[in-house]
Amino acid sequence: MKKGILLVFALLLASVTMEAQRFCYVDIEKILTSVEDYAAAQKKLDQFASKWNQEIAQKYQEIEQLYGKYQADKVLLSDKAQEQREDEIIQKETEARDFQKTQFGPEGELFKKRQELVKPIQDKIYVAIEAYAQKRGFDFIFDRSSDASMLYANPELDKTQDLIDDLKED
Repeated sequence: MKKGILLVFALLLASVTMEAQRFCYVDIEKILTSVEDYAAAQKKLDQFASKWNQEIAQKYQEIEQLYGKYQADKVLLSDKAQEQREDEIIQKETEARDFQKTQFGPEGELFKKRQELVKPIQDKIYVAIEAYAQKRGFDFIFDRSSDASMLYANPELDKTQDLIDDLKED
């Protein structure tokens, strides 16, 4: 009997607590694309990535040429000369992979550039979200654009445009 009363009391308390909390959601991707600085930062990042991809493609094209020349000359080369050419090709491939990792790896140049160019914009948006939540009394603000499992969202709770407007006022 006591357990039943405690359970009912706990459920009642939980329902009162849940009703007292206010929440809404926003679409961070939509907010980011509305900020001009973000578009400029993305354009710069795309330029860096394109330049590095061209360099990587050039390195692999050079490797293919070396390999083709090696295949054509192979019958004329001594065992030692073949081994030297193979080592040269392997070294070039290693250099190309290392360059690719240096530019695009988890701690690579593209990641560093993204931190340098995009993070300040994201920080500005998160500060605006926090200020919006405090100003309007929201306890939780969810991001609809992330992979978090938001299975349903009432459009009336979407405050994306409000935040975009607040950012434009700053």
